[in-house]
Amino acid sequence: MFNRPMDTKPLTSSEPESTPAPDSETERSTVNAPVDAGSQTASGEQFPAATRRDFPLRDVFVGPNGLYPGTRWLIYLAMASLIYLVEEWLTQQFRMENAGTLAGSLSWEISVMLAAIVPAFLMAVLEQRSLSDFGLPGRQAFGRKFWAGALWGIASLTVLMVGLRLAGAFEFGSLALHGPRILKYGFYYAVFFLATGLAEEFLCRGYSQWVLSQGMSFWPAAALLSVGFGAIHSGNNGESKAGLLAAGLIGFFFCLTLRRTGSLWWAIGFHMSWDWGESFFYSVPDSGGMAPGHLFRSSIHGPAWLTGGSVGPEGSALIFVLLVGLWVAFDRMHPEVKYEVR
Repeated sequence: MFNRPMDTKPLTSSEPESTPAPDSETERSTVNAPVDAGSQTASGEQFPAATRRDFPLRDVFVGPNGLYPGTRWLIYLAMASLIYLVEEWLTQQFRMENAGTLAGSLSWEISVMLAAIVPAFLMAVLEQRSLSDFGLPGRQAFGRKFWAGALWGIASLTVLMVGLRLAGAFEFGSLALHGPRILKYGFYYAVFFLATGLAEEFLCRGYSQWVLSQGMSFWPAAALLSVGFGAIHSGNNGESKAGLLAAGLIGFFFCLTLRRTGSLWWAIGFHMSWDWGESFFYSVPDSGGMAPGHLFRSSIHGPAWLTGGSVGPEGSALIFVLLVGLWVAFDRMHPEVKYEVR
């Protein structure tokens, strides 16, 4: 709709009288008819060109400042999906030959990681930004923040496992691996869960968090993406409602660490060491599955609300107590906001 300013000045003698209103319905429709570029009056006089939409749905995706944040997010997700499909096609033969093996699992995890990160380089060009703006500064890779997060991750899991042990719900059992196999599987799972941490953290809290924060501010975007982070775990075998809720809340805690450190590397380190500790060192179910090549013949027993059942410790009621403690401790130790969306 085009709005015309209303002139409320009184008419002076030097100003021409206003045009009388049209008498007939035909005249009124002619005067009020929309004018488009190239249209003419009955006498052949050319009307001035009017503003036209180049694309009928343009206003849905583009605003006065360019592409809307939601539009750019959808472009990122579309490119991520396309890259993943191309990777699947290129590695199809390898996947078929290594289905169900550790090599096949690592290949899939690396594909997801690349599909999450590679499109961000293209979006950085579009946004005229760098990966640092998206929470993944290269100069901080595997630096102090990463290792601080890794220490918090394994320490937090240890607190949870000690709680389960004191409740009589967890036992280590005997060693399941010996000699060089301990180093072999320990290293493999460190690489595997590093790829997992990079993939999931950047997909849910990297470019996605940055671009959606421009449209709805940081915490609403964090809440939306944390719900999505919990939902993507629903495909894991043996998951439960408690496990999905815990995954979403863990994701929300990772949003706090991003906001206070200005980087995803802390969360990536935490994510890697937590999953490594569950799957390999403590040898318990991780999001509903037992990893082959774990260190101990551990066992968990007791009611599902306490042990997490098939989900493992991430589905235990104690995880919610731990998350409250983590939030309070991190909030007090890192009070300054360092994440900024420009």
